[in-house]
Amino acid sequence: MRLAGKWDLGRNVKWIGFKWVFLVVLLVHGFAVFFFTRGFLLTRSELSLYSQCDDVYGSPCFSPPRDQNTSQVYWAKPGVDRLVIIVLDALRFDFVAPSTFFAEKRQWMDKLEVLLDHASRNGSAAKIFKAFSDPPTTSLQRLKGLTTGGLPTFIDVGNSFGAPEIVEDSWIQQLAQNGKRVVMMGDDTWVKLFPNHFIRSYPFPSFNVKDLHTVDDGCIQNLIPTLYKKDWDVLIAHFLGMDHVGHIFGVESFPMIDKLEQYNEIIKKVVAVLESQSGPGDLHENTMLLVMGDHGQTLNGDHGGGTAEEVETVLFALSMKKRPIPQLPDADSSDCQLDAKRRRICIGSIQQLDFAATVSALVGIPFPFGSIGRVNLELFSLAGGSWNYEMDNIGFDQSASIVGKWLQDYANVLCINSWQVKRYIDAYSSMSLIGFSDKELLYVSDLYSKAHERWSTTKNFSFGMNQVSVDSSPSVQMLLDAFSLFLESVAKLARSSWTEFNLKLMGLGFCIMLVSFYMHLILIKKLEMLCEHGSWLSNYRMNLLGVNLASFMAIVRACSFLSNSYILKEGRVAIFLLATTCILQLRYAAMKKTRFLEGLLFCSLIILLRFSIELGQLKQAVNSLFLKVDPSQNPSIPLDSWLWMCITEVTQMLSLMILAYILFRSMGSYSSLGISKCIVVITLFNFFLILLFWASDNLIINLDPLLGSMKGNLIPRLTYSAGLLQVILLAVSRWGVTNISNSMEPAAKALALLSAGSSTIIILSGKQGSMILLALAIGGWCISRLSMVNSNKESSQHLLFYVLPVTQWSFLGVCMCSFDGLRYAAAFVGFDEFHLIRQAILLTIDTFGFSLILPVFGLPLLVASSCYSKEKNQCIFIIRLSQVYLIYGLISAITTTFSMLCVTLHRRHLMVWGLFASKFVFDFVALLLTDLIILLCAFFYFE
Repeated sequence: MRLAGKWDLGRNVKWIGFKWVFLVVLLVHGFAVFFFTRGFLLTRSELSLYSQCDDVYGSPCFSPPRDQNTSQVYWAKPGVDRLVIIVLDALRFDFVAPSTFFAEKRQWMDKLEVLLDHASRNGSAAKIFKAFSDPPTTSLQRLKGLTTGGLPTFIDVGNSFGAPEIVEDSWIQQLAQNGKRVVMMGDDTWVKLFPNHFIRSYPFPSFNVKDLHTVDDGCIQNLIPTLYKKDWDVLIAHFLGMDHVGHIFGVESFPMIDKLEQYNEIIKKVVAVLESQSGPGDLHENTMLLVMGDHGQTLNGDHGGGTAEEVETVLFALSMKKRPIPQLPDADSSDCQLDAKRRRICIGSIQQLDFAATVSALVGIPFPFGSIGRVNLELFSLAGGSWNYEMDNIGFDQSASIVGKWLQDYANVLCINSWQVKRYIDAYSSMSLIGFSDKELLYVSDLYSKAHERWSTTKNFSFGMNQVSVDSSPSVQMLLDAFSLFLESVAKLARSSWTEFNLKLMGLGFCIMLVSFYMHLILIKKLEMLCEHGSWLSNYRMNLLGVNLASFMAIVRACSFLSNSYILKEGRVAIFLLATTCILQLRYAAMKKTRFLEGLLFCSLIILLRFSIELGQLKQAVNSLFLKVDPSQNPSIPLDSWLWMCITEVTQMLSLMILAYILFRSMGSYSSLGISKCIVVITLFNFFLILLFWASDNLIINLDPLLGSMKGNLIPRLTYSAGLLQVILLAVSRWGVTNISNSMEPAAKALALLSAGSSTIIILSGKQGSMILLALAIGGWCISRLSMVNSNKESSQHLLFYVLPVTQWSFLGVCMCSFDGLRYAAAFVGFDEFHLIRQAILLTIDTFGFSLILPVFGLPLLVASSCYSKEKNQCIFIIRLSQVYLIYGLISAITTTFSMLCVTLHRRHLMVWGLFASKFVFDFVALLLTDLIILLCAFFYFE
């Protein structure tokens, strides 16, 4: 390579200011993300308007009933006197539904036997509903949706760790406003959302996902005694253990089975108390029990997205009233089958959006002002017996008359329901900056007018003089259909256009990202001008295969984000693209009879990574290995067998030992380690501590007498402290002792950086962490070696030589952490209490450690192996490393830009908040974190 002159090179290097180039890139990307998110992640306008009892007089419906003792106005005739709501966080649908409803019986099914038993009894006022929640399926948003009857938007995810007080109207607010007494116990999110609404509360901290029992034990301790008290009208018990078990161990685990069996016993005791007090005049004569989930969870224990496993949950209703009304015509849309005990089980369906309106109607309180749900007919009918219809010794005609009278009352409830929703839509459109379009408003207004017209007709002829005949049922059904069509249309409209997108800001952010592409390319070319090494065209021809292949793969991966199925399978897509490049390189290696073994090793590694993603290994809980492997995918070995446990325990420890050996041998490969040697030694000591930490939890050999004390938080905290010490030593070597920093080879610096970050990332990732890091190290070595297959001395000295290996390196990082959820348990490794900043840092390190942090730290090794070793010139190394960082950053920018394009095109898509928005947030956080780490590395490497 011929330089433009040593003095000129140094002067130009100083003029360009390598370090500040990356700061400019970070700022540009920051502005792009800021403007785009300001336009995309806007929340809907929250109206601080509250329904009042007297408001119902403005409706066109029947005059509201009054309490004879207090003269209180009810919006609907109360169906229950007391309500017990038990929330089982992350309750999957198949945790409750009989196993016969599914193609394959799994180990967690049929465990909540008490629910199936009551749902199968003839004449029982009990029913199981399949409940559908709206994404995003985080606990805060689901509680907000369940209580307000609205659709929280994605931006509320950011408040999941610091729940703000709800300012909108809710049925909790209406209960307190109308003198109803509410008692709450369990998840402390409730008291954060409603700080002054409970006459008594027993909150317990909810963010320590390692704590499986504190919240549940608190509920158990207070639930049964509270059932015997008379000082409440609504009781809420929110159990959290099942959600935490899912995050730590996953669904396919023994702790999940234990938790389900525990819940079965708890519910059985609750039902026994309610039934023992349900006689005439007793405390729970007219009490309804609701057992429900706020959302589901995946097999890995994740939730927040919009997959079927996450949005499908359960609501079980049991009325203590002995005589519910007769079967309603055309009301039961249930799916009925026989369970494993040959009992007939029928399962209905309900939207969680309808929960707030239905609960309000059951208790008789005003509907929340912002509720857009519909009073569910089947759930509402379970409380119909409390209206004291004389149902003893009745004939068919009398039974039909009672059904007709009940339908009249339900039609009046739907009338009030529709009137309130129409009132809210009008208020929202007038007070919101954007609101709904005129066309949309005209459509729903027309539906409401038709329903109102039919109500007037039916009210005069079918409901006149309070006489309801059997012949009036068709007209009443048509009225119910008209109201239901209006309410369903409003819900559909809200789901499709609830968020107020600002397309101008979104377009501005997108354009800034496109400008950043140009800026990357200009900076890369400007740096290349410092090295006179032939024309770009001649060098492009020498690196034709690598440049074209890398560009094609990067574009294909970016375009895959336009499909929701490819986003869900992002890891597999990256593996496929990486395998494609590997096969081509293996072919050239075979033709040129060089680097063939490296090619085989790389192909074998990719196959193992493919199976690892399939088995779920790369998304494991802390201190578990292959715990969540799908039984249909494993090699016919029982997961609890001694052989399987022996394989998993030995593999992870052997991997860590191999890593320690590689690190130890690497120390002797460089002549000037300097202070880096101390950093590597500290890492080797950390590896030894991590081995002890894992051995204390060994499933094969009981080492509790020797290593029992290692199970606590001591070793993780020592590892974090050692990592912080290593960072301080690196800072001292760079800024404190300049001569030491200058004498260190670039590869030695990279080795020190990788060593400083690896221990913390491994211990956060659990027992599979050592294998992931070993795979990353082997993959990086293979990429570096194979990059020389289709090159010569001339081509390897040009910038374009690095395009393919850098692209492969970025794809390998994606394979290490595809977009499939967060491992919240990692945030509590070494800590039992919750601290927002500390836990956020640990969760970020765990999420992006293998996929982003270590790959960026390792890029200098790729440059040093092909550039620095040949020329021994620090300036050339700085130029090449700067260009490699810019290429890596460009690939990340392309990914984020296509995510922006994806959410823009799919902003009205059903899964925009369940998947596309989540992917966009994940990508822009990764982009900004990449830019920040590259900036810090630039300050570390560039003198």
